[in-house]
Amino acid sequence: MARLAKRALVPARLRSAVRGWFDSRYISLAEHRQDIKDALWEVQVLRREVTTLRAEVERLQARTAKAPAAPAGRTVDETRARRWDDAHRLATETAAAMERVLQNEVLLWQAVDRAAAGRTPETAETDRPAGEGHSAGTALDRAAGSAG
Repeated sequence: MARLAKRALVPARLRSAVRGWFDSRYISLAEHRQDIKDALWEVQVLRREVTTLRAEVERLQARTAKAPAAPAGRTVDETRARRWDDAHRLATETAAAMERVLQNEVLLWQAVDRAAAGRTPETAETDRPAGEGHSAGTALDRAAGSAG
């Protein structure tokens, strides 16, 4: 194909603006070569780091292979087992204590219900109609009903 090239006088300001626009959109060959050199340098650095990490992994694997194995049937030392047993015992005791606290709270709210109704603990059993039961939240339910 024939290339048509016409030369025309273009003002210097327009020419520099167009060149600036092209320069901002495209990189020069020198910049491209420098980017390639930088990328190759980073690849070499990463290759050295991977080599040192592989050597470290092999050293650690050799060290763990030489370590004495735990005796068969017992993998936990006695002090750690005692600490775990103590933690389990404390957790069980805490759960039992919380159960007692919750039961006492239920009894307390039942006493509040009786006091609000003007009954004594002795007459509460005889005054209650058949089938009526008290739950821990009756005073709260009554308070929520009066607020709403």
